[in-house]
Amino acid sequence: MPSRAGKDTGNKGKWLKIVLTSPPELVDALSNFVTEMGAEGVFQENLGPQVEGDFPESPLNESVNAYLPCDVRLESRLAALRTYFQSLSEIFPEFSAPEMKTEVITDPDWGEQWKKYFKPLRVSRNIVIKPTWERYTPLGSDIVIEIDPGMAFGTGQHASTRMCLEVLEDLILTRRSPEPLNVLDVGTGTGILGIASAKLGAERVLCVDIDPKATEIAKENIAINHVEDRVSVRQEEISTLKGTYNLIVANLTANLLIKLRKKLISLLRPGGYLILSGIIDQNRRDMEAHFFHDPLILHSTITDKEWVCYVMKKETAQP
Repeated sequence: MPSRAGKDTGNKGKWLKIVLTSPPELVDALSNFVTEMGAEGVFQENLGPQVEGDFPESPLNESVNAYLPCDVRLESRLAALRTYFQSLSEIFPEFSAPEMKTEVITDPDWGEQWKKYFKPLRVSRNIVIKPTWERYTPLGSDIVIEIDPGMAFGTGQHASTRMCLEVLEDLILTRRSPEPLNVLDVGTGTGILGIASAKLGAERVLCVDIDPKATEIAKENIAINHVEDRVSVRQEEISTLKGTYNLIVANLTANLLIKLRKKLISLLRPGGYLILSGIIDQNRRDMEAHFFHDPLILHSTITDKEWVCYVMKKETAQP
């Protein structure tokens, strides 16, 4: 267990493996929470037989596997996780409470372990997400995005990312404006949404993230997908950005989206679209109170389990 003296001597290379078991409806929320809490090598696993096809039926239970460093923050992180369990039970009393098992291990090969759970996945009508180490033969109009996520967020498996990809496909492929499409991806993670925007037809894409590891991974994935001529990456706070965009996608959290609301609107051109995702159903009221008024109007809402994605349009200036 971690040292209380503020140093982690004796625990270097030690990790706490956490296995969280819950109904499928709560798995995405758990994955998101442990990722934001600082867990690494997070992956989901079905606990039951799978059926053929791109969208298999949900088993009775699924698990989230994650690794936490054995450092001075370990106990506070575990306490926060237990508190979150209680919150989920109060919000979703119809589901059984998550269960947790832990095991201290040394130098886990988590960098490789999760790869066996990441397979080619069709996330929309045309978009297929393929890990770099897997083979896939494209069909017809398939747009294949190759991803090596490393420790960054965004493989297309999470509901919030899938919904963003579906919206991007719909907005970009049906767009009729002759104006070049300029896209901003806020909190890019692996770069998956920026890459998808370019492959769908955007002329210019800027991906920003404050995490240096994420921006490094995003640059690698952009190169793998050969879209460097249209997609750039910056490690930068959104508050420092200049210019405007006619499509902005922000897959963050409700609290962060609300905090960034004014800046997001200022960066969005009149007539442009703002995709807001990473929102849990319980935060819908707060999001709608902050975003459902001038100069934004609701274009569409899509949901996936307990996750919500809003597509807002900025009103054009009145003559």
